[in-house]
Amino acid sequence: MITLKKVLVPTDFSEASKVAIKYARNFASAYHGSVHVLHVLPDASVTPWAFGVEPEVMGLSSAEREKRWKERAAEQMRQLFSEAERKDLELNLTTVVGHPVQQILQYATEQEVDLIVMGTHGRSTEGPNIGQNFPWEPPIGSVAERVVRGAPCPVLSVRNPEHEFVTP
Repeated sequence: MITLKKVLVPTDFSEASKVAIKYARNFASAYHGSVHVLHVLPDASVTPWAFGVEPEVMGLSSAEREKRWKERAAEQMRQLFSEAERKDLELNLTTVVGHPVQQILQYATEQEVDLIVMGTHGRSTEGPNIGQNFPWEPPIGSVAERVVRGAPCPVLSVRNPEHEFVTP
């Protein structure tokens, strides 16, 4: 029997990620499991341009810029779920700094997740959109593809628009 007690959803706040969250909610509800939402920020000390050029962060240290971006990401993750969902679902909202593929695989391994649900939008310029000023793009190749290759558990890749197989 398959049990999905821990479902991980990496998010870059794109529409494809929001579709993945919809799937994760349904799996977690059906199996009485938890939803782990993970957002990965690039390391500001390694790639300072990753945070865009915003007047309010100009002149701040890498640590302070990172702190502000983590706060923004945390708020955006909370907004992905209604108040009722935050009460009904067991949610774990996490923001880390590093390389997306490495951080996703590390989190999945450490937390012993049963399923990773990822949105994919192919090779587009959509990318992450924290504050719409997040020009960083993962180097060469799809994050979803590399996660599938290295994941310690099954990975479900969903596209936007999604195939609706879940009935309300």
